[in-house]
Amino acid sequence: MSALTVYPDNRPDLGETDTDFAAIQSRLDAIDVQFERWTANCVLAADAGQDEVLAAYHDSVERLKQQYGFQSADVISLNPDHPDKAAFRQKFLAEHTHSDFEVRFFVEGRGLFFLHVEGKVYAVLCEQGDLISVPANATHWFDMGENPKFKCIRLFTTPEGWVADFTGSDIAQSFPTLDQYAAGLA
Repeated sequence: MSALTVYPDNRPDLGETDTDFAAIQSRLDAIDVQFERWTANCVLAADAGQDEVLAAYHDSVERLKQQYGFQSADVISLNPDHPDKAAFRQKFLAEHTHSDFEVRFFVEGRGLFFLHVEGKVYAVLCEQGDLISVPANATHWFDMGENPKFKCIRLFTTPEGWVADFTGSDIAQSFPTLDQYAAGLA
């Protein structure tokens, strides 16, 4: 279940949560964050590789490439048994920006994006079937959880992909982790 919680940026204990997809989409659209739901054009095997995944979502990927000038797409995945999972998680837990869009479509699993916009923090729980496009230069962070399990399509306008520019703020430490957030929804 996708979810959105909006907090005052100085009150992580005072969030308002919504799980209605259309309401989430509308609230995110107001801050220029694209949020969509995609479906595959075929059934994917659990062990589907990059080529099969990209083929299954070809029409949606091509639409975004045309819309935003994306030059490439890839598929990444991470499982709980990955030896570097903690290092990968730490990489994006601090508040940062990118000079490019950060577009991620969840083929499987989930992740939690936090967007820090105009005195508010938007926590967006993305689940299988969700696409989120964080605008260039938007202040944000991402948590994949202690035991990440996801497969995602990423789209890029440059071959280098995203480079994180960290803000130096410790705001992310005040907000719930993916595991805490999900437990609170249960």
